[in-house]
Amino acid sequence: MKNKSVVLFVLFTLIVTACGGGEEKKESASSESFKAKVAAKLGLTEFEFENGVGPIKEKLNIPAEIDKKMAAEGLKIFESKCMSCHKLDEKYTGPALRDVTKRRTNEYIMNMILNPEEMTKRHPEARKLLGIHATQMTFQNVTQEDTRKLLEYLRSESK
Repeated sequence: MKNKSVVLFVLFTLIVTACGGGEEKKESASSESFKAKVAAKLGLTEFEFENGVGPIKEKLNIPAEIDKKMAAEGLKIFESKCMSCHKLDEKYTGPALRDVTKRRTNEYIMNMILNPEEMTKRHPEARKLLGIHATQMTFQNVTQEDTRKLLEYLRSESK
């Protein structure tokens, strides 16, 4: 009798565990499906919906460790091209940028810097920012390499 109870208990546990895992996969798949539908309605790919519209079209392979040399070069670019509209810790003409790397993907940040006008025309978050700050971010004539350095600087300043 004890063996039969143990077997039933194990069987019950396996069935419950198996069923529970399937629900998580369905939920995850349905949220991905929802994102795809929203992106499509906006005329964006799923990647663009998550990472912005612009020349960065795939996930970047950025090491977790900050490249200090690149961040120092990014600071110089920030001081010459960005500081007239952005501060790290306060809203100015544009939003405060201290923790932007926690709010946005690396690819989104780079696309916003490289393609600000198209971003505010097509991306819902960029349009929201334009509504809040009432000023169109202008392209600052930076290269993709400059933008990567700016990103590294912003990553280095994130708390």
